[in-house]
Amino acid sequence: MDSFEFNKIAGAVLGSVLALMIVGNIGNALVSPHKLEKPVYVVEGVETEAAAGGEAAAAAAPEDPPVETLLAGASVENGQKQFAKCASCHTVDKGGAAKVGPNLYGIVGASHGHAAGFAYSDAIKGIAGPWDYKALYEFIRNPKAYAPGTKMGFAGLKKPQDRADLIAYLRAQADSPAPLP
Repeated sequence: MDSFEFNKIAGAVLGSVLALMIVGNIGNALVSPHKLEKPVYVVEGVETEAAAGGEAAAAAAPEDPPVETLLAGASVENGQKQFAKCASCHTVDKGGAAKVGPNLYGIVGASHGHAAGFAYSDAIKGIAGPWDYKALYEFIRNPKAYAPGTKMGFAGLKKPQDRADLIAYLRAQADSPAPLP
């Protein structure tokens, strides 16, 4: 193959690339896509750009009812169903071993970092006070917001009643359940 043949092949390839670029630019000029106002499919646990913005999203989000009100009508049975989301990392058996997360038997009223021998994150160890109903409610809503730096990868439960039901189930998992508020 002589150099003239090589030049014809190289010219054809470069000409094709140039033609594709021109057609692509014309197509983009004729059809300009618009951004959707909200996602068509919402992935649970993933923050949207507006939610990541903070204050604007927080102002638009409706306020949750107090946990005390929700606990009055909480269902232990539904809480057990909600716990299925937690069961891959936690146990609730009396004297049960820790998995990826600590055993949660008797968690309501226990101190943060209550399970002896479990390697809690500094974020959890640094929180003073017990796991009362309000603390559990806020943690289950969004663990990363409640304890920034926590090792817990769970995104939280969106529905307030599901959180209250889960707390009612966890409350029942104790020798003497903590009194309701």
